[in-house]
Amino acid sequence: MNGEIRPIIVRNADTLLYILREKLGLTGAKPGCLNGDCGACTIHVDGAPMKSCLMLAVEAEGCTITTVEGLNYTALQAQFVDKFAFQCGYCTPGFIMNADALIAKHPDAEDKVITEWLDSNICRCTGYKEIEEAVKTAMAIARSASNASQSL
Repeated sequence: MNGEIRPIIVRNADTLLYILREKLGLTGAKPGCLNGDCGACTIHVDGAPMKSCLMLAVEAEGCTITTVEGLNYTALQAQFVDKFAFQCGYCTPGFIMNADALIAKHPDAEDKVITEWLDSNICRCTGYKEIEEAVKTAMAIARSASNASQSL
């Protein structure tokens, strides 16, 4: 869990979202719809975005789990702030986790791919333009950093 081994006893019926919030105190993943539609509870499971309300905690045994708390203020998070890509902020951690996985998997994603990935998250307060701008700028920063390290 976020780079640490966190042994915990869970019931067979406990969702990963419940365990994250109630047993581990990691409240970044938010309960929204609780049926996988909104994306507010998105985390990474073995590097892939997963809606934690849809996954039983027992299914996560042996997996590498990363929550928004485990990102440690990335360029993507900074761009969400710089581009005002939030209003109330409730959905923001889910968007950030989904976009972080997008950047890792498709660092040169075109607009269509970005839109497809962001479609799995819902924001009821603001438009998606600022969120898309934050993701695109973070992608450019990641590419620039990658190019700089390759030229060394």
